[in-house]
Amino acid sequence: MNIPNALTWARIVLIPLFLGAFYLPQNWLTASEQNIFATVAFVLAALTDWLDGWLARKLGQTSAFGAFLDPVADKLMVAAALIALVELGRLNAVIAFIIIGREITISALREWMAKIGKSRSVAVSFIGKLKTTAQMVAIPLLLYHDPLAGVDVQQLGGLLILVAAVLTLWSMAYYLSMAWPVLTGSEKDAGER
Repeated sequence: MNIPNALTWARIVLIPLFLGAFYLPQNWLTASEQNIFATVAFVLAALTDWLDGWLARKLGQTSAFGAFLDPVADKLMVAAALIALVELGRLNAVIAFIIIGREITISALREWMAKIGKSRSVAVSFIGKLKTTAQMVAIPLLLYHDPLAGVDVQQLGGLLILVAAVLTLWSMAYYLSMAWPVLTGSEKDAGER
């Protein structure tokens, strides 16, 4: 156990907290307070994602367990938020499915490519980072939901999550195209000629 891994565990612990805000008895928190609580918990969780990676590199505390746990925590956090947003009627289920489906597909692809020694073919790309950024800005806006300083946060979050869904499909197509020669065996065939 080291500091980066402790932060990753904290991210996992924050998931039931931001979800739980919407299931508390109605006399405990107003709808607005539920939105604020869930948003703050999600943003704290997202910040631990950045911080744990930075600390792992800075302190030289990278580990195989941390490399496994970090993406799992990220995907659990995003999937939990998306499912909650669908249940709250703030997000279309198709968009949630696109994002969650892509995460499962690319995780499986990366695992398989790592097994055969080709993980560099599906290393994180710029388009993947853009997708993550759009998603991590959109989700807190959709959780917050209420207008803020005259800005329709729900509409802005809806637009950004739509952008994230398009980038999700684009990045999935990119990763699959990078892996396609290995998936189809044409990379081996080219090497044998």
